[in-house]
Amino acid sequence: MKKHLLAVAVLAATAQAQAGALDDGNLSISGFGTVGVAQSNTDDVKFARYNQADGVGDSARLGLDTNLGLQATYKINDWLSGTAQVLTRKATEHTFTTDLTWAFLKARINDEVSVRIGRVVVPTFLISDYQNVGYANTMMRPPIEMYGQAPIENSDGADINYQHAFGDLNFTAQAFAGVSRGKLFVSSGAGSTATYRAPAAGFSVAGEYGPFMLRFAHARADMQINDIQPINALTTTLGAVGFTQLASDITFKTGKKIAFTSIGGTMDWNNVVGQAEYAQRRAKEAVYLPDTNAWYAMIGYRFGKVLPYYAHASAKGAGSSVTVPAALAKVPALNAGVANLLASAEQTSDIIGVRWDFAKQLALKVQVDRVKPGAKSGQLINVPAAGYSKDVTVVAAGLDFVF
Repeated sequence: MKKHLLAVAVLAATAQAQAGALDDGNLSISGFGTVGVAQSNTDDVKFARYNQADGVGDSARLGLDTNLGLQATYKINDWLSGTAQVLTRKATEHTFTTDLTWAFLKARINDEVSVRIGRVVVPTFLISDYQNVGYANTMMRPPIEMYGQAPIENSDGADINYQHAFGDLNFTAQAFAGVSRGKLFVSSGAGSTATYRAPAAGFSVAGEYGPFMLRFAHARADMQINDIQPINALTTTLGAVGFTQLASDITFKTGKKIAFTSIGGTMDWNNVVGQAEYAQRRAKEAVYLPDTNAWYAMIGYRFGKVLPYYAHASAKGAGSSVTVPAALAKVPALNAGVANLLASAEQTSDIIGVRWDFAKQLALKVQVDRVKPGAKSGQLINVPAAGYSKDVTVVAAGLDFVF
């Protein structure tokens, strides 16, 4: 393993070894992780999770799904606690890196209301709270067609949580506000990294009734990104030849408002396991990022400790917020570059897999993804200049654990 992954493993072992000395009954330490290996049928392109710079090709690699997380919670008193979580994985770098993903104080107002202040998870998706915990998910990874739509995972600010039981219906609601900061992997050309700052706010509501759960979420962010190299090069050229308004519309330098809305649900009923989600990303101001619609559906059946499953996922374009002036057609090369930029990457996947809970807190998974890239080579990375339209098969196996 790389040094960062090893460092977190040592930290986890040390923390647990010293828990008896540190713990006064109020400290809890836990962790999770996946050791996974994956390989595709081609080296012409790479298959990667969203915002991941180092995908997999036709040789087996550990980086796609392997991660390690460590979490500690300390109960200060009956109403106040603190939680921190670190996560090691491959993201925007070609090596494993470690990030502070949670860091908050939680105040329990009463049995139904609590407030958290610090770094909290943004409730964008159906499984936002546990999307990095492989053991908590049926599939090897969240479908990238869906989870590639929004890069923001957490924000520094506050949220308020409410839960109440209406008979057999358990209702929960969450609202948050804060500022998200992070890095984005830009897959154009040889690939590069950009940094973003995004004041964000949103809410989610969910209802759980027996084996069924339904959740709705909406979030808005004012994304500001100054260093997307391919975009900056294009807008500089547009400004130089007189299309200053179009350059201003395309860029993220001034901050642009983006909205994200999702609805999804889960089911675990009579050995039938299901999960589905639909989401829309919409630009509320003119910007190059296209509007998108995405969805996936997964169904499986549990045979004792073995759970085979099938899923289908899709990401499609839903138009652009930018109006291209007719005069740009007089500059064919520049017009083609802008048109390509404003088009949405489209992709579908068929996924089959099996999960085997062979021991306590351990699960073995094997999964095959048949990825069908559409416009702009889908969400594949390291694509040739001419694009890529062939199907890609990705085979993966992983061991999920919690402790």
